[in-house]
Amino acid sequence: MKPTTNLLAAATLLLSTSIVMASSHREAPLISSDPLADNTDVYAFRSPDDPNSIIIIANYVPMQLPHGGPNYYSFGENIRYEIHIDNDVNTPGDDIIYRFTFSKVNEDPSTFFNVRLGLQNQKTTYVMERSIDGGATFTIVKVDGIVPPNNIGQRSIEGGAGLNTTYAALMANAFHTVGTGEMVFCGPTDDPFYVDLAGVFDLGDLPRQSGTPKDGLSCMNVSAIVLKIPISTLQKDGLAVSAATTILDPDFVIGVWASASRQTMRTLNTDGSQSTAGAWVQVSRLGMPLTNEAVIPIGSKDLWNRLTPYEDLANLSTFGDYFYNPELALYMDDDLFGGAVPAFAPLRIQRNSLQAFDFGNGQSGLWSLKNTPAVAGTALDDAIFGTLLLPADNSPRSVDLWPIFHTGVPNLAPYHLATGKMGNPLANGKPFINNFLPNGGDMLRLNMAVPVTQRDDPAFSPLGIVAAAVSGLTDPMYNATASLEFIPNMDGFPNGRRLEDDVTRIELQAVGGVALAAIGLWYDDYTAGDPDPVTPGLLGVLTYSTGVDANDKPFQTSFPYAAMPHSGTGDCSGLEIAYTQPEILDPSDGTVGIYELNGATAQLAAFPNPVREQTTFQFDLKTEGNVRLEIYSVTGRLIATPFNGNLSNGAGRITWNAASLASGTYLAKLVNTEGKLLGATKLTKQ
Repeated sequence: MKPTTNLLAAATLLLSTSIVMASSHREAPLISSDPLADNTDVYAFRSPDDPNSIIIIANYVPMQLPHGGPNYYSFGENIRYEIHIDNDVNTPGDDIIYRFTFSKVNEDPSTFFNVRLGLQNQKTTYVMERSIDGGATFTIVKVDGIVPPNNIGQRSIEGGAGLNTTYAALMANAFHTVGTGEMVFCGPTDDPFYVDLAGVFDLGDLPRQSGTPKDGLSCMNVSAIVLKIPISTLQKDGLAVSAATTILDPDFVIGVWASASRQTMRTLNTDGSQSTAGAWVQVSRLGMPLTNEAVIPIGSKDLWNRLTPYEDLANLSTFGDYFYNPELALYMDDDLFGGAVPAFAPLRIQRNSLQAFDFGNGQSGLWSLKNTPAVAGTALDDAIFGTLLLPADNSPRSVDLWPIFHTGVPNLAPYHLATGKMGNPLANGKPFINNFLPNGGDMLRLNMAVPVTQRDDPAFSPLGIVAAAVSGLTDPMYNATASLEFIPNMDGFPNGRRLEDDVTRIELQAVGGVALAAIGLWYDDYTAGDPDPVTPGLLGVLTYSTGVDANDKPFQTSFPYAAMPHSGTGDCSGLEIAYTQPEILDPSDGTVGIYELNGATAQLAAFPNPVREQTTFQFDLKTEGNVRLEIYSVTGRLIATPFNGNLSNGAGRITWNAASLASGTYLAKLVNTEGKLLGATKLTKQ
């Protein structure tokens, strides 16, 4: 059965307007016991407000409660935090390394407060070093770099008994431009990753089949290292981006990964201090999001953290099959365990693509084409890349998941959009990605020549390359030609990673075979020769959502781009609802958010939340009656009344267009005609 034109339009609209597993938060047994050295995420994207620069963000120290005093979270001492860049396929290992080491002092050891009378305890500074010879030598480029204190609260930051300033000023004072041309910031920020942690780790209940999805990382901070680096510094020949021959110039591809290292010996001294000695050993690393979290099994996670990406290809016997036959694919296959994970029902891998190719775990994929004339001159030709992409039989995902995570994707057939292929997935089509850098393993790869999709562009989408592929296949602006042209979101994940990119959704879609479909290996319900490949199988994957589709705070439009850290006494201080509505904050019965008044019960929830344009309130009433849905500011001012009328008992929904609502935090209340509270929830507008 073919989808209607309206269904196709709806799917395309969803992809262009919609906005998750923590990327590497406590992902391995050993590093979960050493949070100060734990990588959480790496981002690399072309600066939207300065396209001649690249932004690299490496985050550490997961799940920081903003009110986690008196010893607030921060970078650790005796740890080497490093950002690694590979920019030349002809040189082994790293080409550029940025190293950061942190030191702490107590300015007022007579108090238990972190901040008092203009003085800071655990005041942190750093030394920044740079190597441009792969780590053979390092040059100090910044000493005494400022790390702003945690956003403790208004009295500590703005009050006269505290620092008597603003947190925005503290952050701005920590922006440093160094003599080699980079801008750097090190300090706490909001955790930009968003995911329903409870759902995903409850055996893949994503989106949750019952209950309301919740961002498990909302209201949490991380310790961020943010670098703004001229493209000419990162490009292997020192060229500016204006010298790129095309928007997919292979000479402008870089690989980025981050790590943390400790010395082998730590001594606990009897005076309460500790000392370290010995060789430095890598204890954590991160390149592509979710690799160690959701691809590498628990028995190999600690080993994975000890290796560099350049050792990955040498350890294919240990790690390769986790990508060739990923565990997650088992739960997207009805012949295996798909029925056991109903949340993944829309994600179904091609088992009979074009009535010829089976990409289920343990199957042959494209192996039957090995060394045939059909693959001559393509990326699957042994004469071009050896056995890199077709290494063996029974390794079906070596042609899509493996290059996405481990080599990058070349601008070569079959890795062109199906646009212009005339039904042959191995033919040349419309180029749309080239971040191929095959001399390393798990790295975030970015082609710096790809133009920026501005964040206020109506076409901007957190679905990154998936959104670009949909546009290139279905939008008349781009699918009328197979020539190379910029399609919005070609600069999105997995071509680098923007803060906004919904990498969990994208990677789950990729495991579900969306990349195969994009290049013409359509889903099983496609009939060969049909001019319309947009089948229900493809639509199911494209419209899949995890239930959490945006960060809990809007990102900044300029350096350092990540949102300011949550305050220890703000909305994220442990309270579900702001104190400005004391009648709603009565947790004495242990049921904050659930109320029983006059025989009526309503558990109010909003989805999506945070909201951008529209949200739907969900609730359940025990008795029929007149109710009002009211929206209040955190100061108690009534902002809007989305509904006022009679509702029957049982489950109910109210959809509200909040496009005109200013960004901020609000309180939604459901009340009866007497103004008695039936339910409430906090609402965040981005």
